[in-house]
Amino acid sequence: LDGALATIDVGLAYRDDTLSEWTEMAHSIEQRKLSCNFTTTKTYENEGRYYECDLLPFMELGNVAHKYYLLNIRLPVSERKKINMGIGEIKDIRLVGIHQNGGFTKVWFAMKTFLTPSILIIMVWYWRRITLMTRPPVLLEKVIFALGLCMTFINIPVEWFSVGFNWTWMLLFGDIRQGIFYAMLLSFWIIFCGEHLMDQMERNHFSIYWKQVGPIVFGSFCLFIFDMCERGVQLKNPFYSIWASDVGTELAMAFIIVAGICACLYFLFLCFMVFQVFRNISGKRSSLPAMSKARRLHYEGLIFRFKFLMLVTLTCAAMTVIFFIISQVNEGHWHWGDYTVQVNSAFFTGIYGMWNLYVFAIMFLYAPSHKRYGDEQSSDAGASGEDIQLTTTITHVDGPTEIYKMTGKEAQE
Repeated sequence: LDGALATIDVGLAYRDDTLSEWTEMAHSIEQRKLSCNFTTTKTYENEGRYYECDLLPFMELGNVAHKYYLLNIRLPVSERKKINMGIGEIKDIRLVGIHQNGGFTKVWFAMKTFLTPSILIIMVWYWRRITLMTRPPVLLEKVIFALGLCMTFINIPVEWFSVGFNWTWMLLFGDIRQGIFYAMLLSFWIIFCGEHLMDQMERNHFSIYWKQVGPIVFGSFCLFIFDMCERGVQLKNPFYSIWASDVGTELAMAFIIVAGICACLYFLFLCFMVFQVFRNISGKRSSLPAMSKARRLHYEGLIFRFKFLMLVTLTCAAMTVIFFIISQVNEGHWHWGDYTVQVNSAFFTGIYGMWNLYVFAIMFLYAPSHKRYGDEQSSDAGASGEDIQLTTTITHVDGPTEIYKMTGKEAQE
């Protein structure tokens, strides 16, 4: 029995009331490799006991829009074609269903409905602040706005429409949205750190980051291809599974392992960049004692807030990497045998809320100041110039923040 190939003739039908006829939704002939063990010793006393078989992937529906479903499972036998000849006598079939429960659905819908207008409002406010400036937006401001767009895209509660429409592509669409956000968020962190490392001549050019952003885009494209290989096919055949064949299982396992390793390497590289930013800021801090007391205290406060923001960024990145790895493992945990990892709803909604809060905070902190942004350049370098923006947010006319300008002074000096 162990390693035997079972051929299954399966069909799925639906109806919305108890009187109407069943409408066929899908039909397929699938093959699944059995992995069965006899849990006791093979003696005369144990004759008649059953083999215990591992769970097999059966089907996946992206949306359940109908009231009643009918599942037909047939095991055809053919001696001439050698179909189902080596699987033994089937005595029992158990189906394990995994679904999104009602409690989580209510919380998830409520979060998306509330967060969508919240991020949209801050994003419109943020871009309006940028358009009020006399200078064109810098690269960092453009990337922050793009991050806000991606966050809004993933927030839009299209799940509401799945209640009344049979949108079977919802799972695939959700994966695509999350993949786009992952790519944007990981690219933003690289550019965010890089822009605080470059001098004034190098920064504000997207082409500088192609070596870092290129692999992120390529990795996201590979994730999309991998997803299309399973969920893309499942749009037509919900019984298809990449885990059904040995080659598919090995490829899927290899992909998950490589994705996890790449995520860890990215986090280590980000830690290195944050360390470099801290070292750069510490070098600039040596010039603070020469300033007046009020200006020095102002810049020390800015540096403290900026370092705190960088630590929050690193924490957010760590949680995102952990969530990504656990999500990938959880996708295939039914196919791993005894090793299972569960992602509970609190962790899932917590990460989602953290992303929204982080994007909201970044747009709020990096919005250009509307106070005195036009006449700041004309201020003298004397005592009046030392009191620049002591009461405003951490923003500056030459860039999104004073920290941003301070880290880029080296080339000009």
